Amino acid sequence: MTTSTEITHISHPQHPLKLKNHQKPYNCDGCKEQGFGSRYRCELCNYDLHTDCAFAHSTTSHEFFKSCTFKFLPQRPGKCSNSQCKKCMRYCDACGKPIHGFVNHCKSKGWDLHPCCRNLANELEIDGVQFRLCGKVSSKCIWCKQRNPFGTVNGIRGWSYVSKCEKNYRFHVYCATEMVNQVWKNGGNKGSDERLSIETVKLPLPVSLNRSAGSGGNSFMRIVKVFLKTIAGILLGDPTITLTSIFVGLACKD
Repeated sequence: MTTSTEITHISHPQHPLKLKNHQKPYNCDGCKEQGFGSRYRCELCNYDLHTDCAFAHSTTSHEFFKSCTFKFLPQRPGKCSNSQCKKCMRYCDACGKPIHGFVNHCKSKGWDLHPCCRNLANELEIDGVQFRLCGKVSSKCIWCKQRNPFGTVNGIRGWSYVSKCEKNYRFHVYCATEMVNQVWKNGGNKGSDERLSIETVKLPLPVSLNRSAGSGGNSFMRIVKVFLKTIAGILLGDPTITLTSIFVGLACKD
């Protein structure tokens, strides 16, 4: 991906957007989802874009949808221009969350993907354990203990990462985004500069997560820590983010 320090974008033709790395949360003005850290920004207009949103391709594909071509759209398809209209709402087939702005849309099949979700890695190796991105999984998420994530709509189960190991860990992509939301709500708006800090953010892990660790608890929690850091970084539009792993690591020591 390009690392240009200044770009022009069709969504904000008034001024150029400059690459910034403010260590605080923001709302992307493209996809309308949360972000943290690096972004393309217009200081004059307080306008921000995830890097994935700034450089979204006009057409793209994904291996889960082999016969589909996704077209980039500045807003969800449909006659209604109100992004909050529940009757016309569409949902990301990766995370299960609503589409409020930029979207990769397959017209022939009706699939939708947030730009950041589209760029989730197909495989990750964490502490010697390989995780594979899957579209359909029958087992329960180790975070929420459900097959279908809470808050998603019928017919959209969302993607999951599943480990290639004996314990068969599974995490919803949706649950990773909700974990990020919790970080922001608990500490993102405290302090005059709205910076996230260790002093203001507490992220207690679910009791079910600690129970699932079993006798290999320390190793299990280390895997969870790095996994959440990696996924959160992609979903927040900043792959260099390290705060999430720090927060989870601190919670594990409580």
